[in-house]
Amino acid sequence: MNLEDHKTKAIAFYKMAYQGNPKKAVEMYVGDEYIQHNPDVADGTERFIAYFERMQKEYPDKSIEFVRCIAEGDLIALHTHQIWPGNDQYITMDFFRFDNNGKICEHWDSIQQIPKNAKNPNTMY
Repeated sequence: MNLEDHKTKAIAFYKMAYQGNPKKAVEMYVGDEYIQHNPDVADGTERFIAYFERMQKEYPDKSIEFVRCIAEGDLIALHTHQIWPGNDQYITMDFFRFDNNGKICEHWDSIQQIPKNAKNPNTMY
């Protein structure tokens, strides 16, 4: 298991899906099984593709920056900064599990909107 390879694949997968090509992302980076833990996205690759195609149509001007990537065992953790229409900004933390073939097979995430006013001067990323 090559952790640097998994990091590269996780970022490429997320970026490709987020920027409007989830079908290609799935073809390139997902294994035979895809277990989804985000309650807003149904299990399986077809539903993942439909969700991200809809998001691209509804929010074509969204952007994403990958702030950090951490690897341990078969898990990759991504910390992102997202900007959506109306300058709504979010921080996400996504976890991807890789199967024995080096393909993504499971996903968890947590999303938090960046508040307009914070009680400290620190960024959330």
